[in-house]
Parts: sequence; C-alpha cells; structure tokens
Amino acid sequence: MRIGQGLDVHRFSDDPERELWLGLIHVPGHPGLLGHSDADVVTHALIDALLGAAAMGDIGRHFPDDDPQFAGVASRTMLVEVLRRVRATGWRPVSADVTIVAERPKLVGHMAAMAAALTEVVGCEVSVKATTAEGLGALGRVEGMGALAVTLLEEVS
Repeated sequence: MRIGQGLDVHRFSDDPERELWLGLIHVPGHPGLLGHSDADVVTHALIDALLGAAAMGDIGRHFPDDDPQFAGVASRTMLVEVLRRVRATGWRPVSADVTIVAERPKLVGHMAAMAAALTEVVGCEVSVKATTAEGLGALGRVEGMGALAVTLLEEVS
C-alpha cells in the first residue's frame, strides 16, 4: 500500500464569466478560480495525491500549464487520465480524503455532491470536507481557495 498527499491553491479570477468548479461540480453564483484549466482545486489536490502515491510526480508534469492543449481542460478529463496511468502502473485507489480551505463560498450544501462525483470517477470512497483559514493569509483574505488531499493506493495483484 502507498499513501500520497496533494495540495492545490488558486486565486479568484477577475473574469465575471469564469465558473467555479470544485470536486467536479459547478458551484453557481460565485466567482471562478484563475488557472490554465478549470482550476478545480479539489480535484487538482486529489490528482496530486494519486500521482504522489504512485510515485509519478505531480499534476504539472502530466498537464503542463504552458501546453495549449490543456487550456481550459476540465479537471474530470485530467482525473480520468491520471487514474488510467496510475492503474497502468499496477495500483488502484482504495480511499481518499479532501479538505477545502475557503472563507467563501460556504460549501456545506455542495460537499455531498462533490464527494459523490469524485467517488464515482475514482472508484473508491472520497470524503470531502471544508474549513476556513480563520481570516489569516491570502486564503483568509478571500484572495483564493485551496485544497489538501490524501489517498491510499493498493497494489493490484
């Protein structure tokens, strides 16, 4: 078995048309995050945890932000591809846990949908929870959002 952890942070976009995507779901009525892809910090942290557990580097190695083919790519697409690569090396996820760090928006009404969407794609239980930064630092000043993830992989025999 192997454990991996991931961290992702994105600032809020100034573009009023930018949608907020978290944990593979659209969170309407709130500013989106700035990024080369859809900037889904929840899914990106989970991707990094999966890649770390499989000793395959990080999201930037697999989906470079200077590669135009990944401009605006949905995090679901990246997650599916990472899972394919992880499984191809002989590992499968058995558990995952994600913590979102954000002052706003309040996410309690969205976390079950995020957990369900991630669980369906990953193929194991994915827990999603949220906390605030208690007003401290860039995340506390509502300049952006962050997420941390941990995952457990087991070797496929």
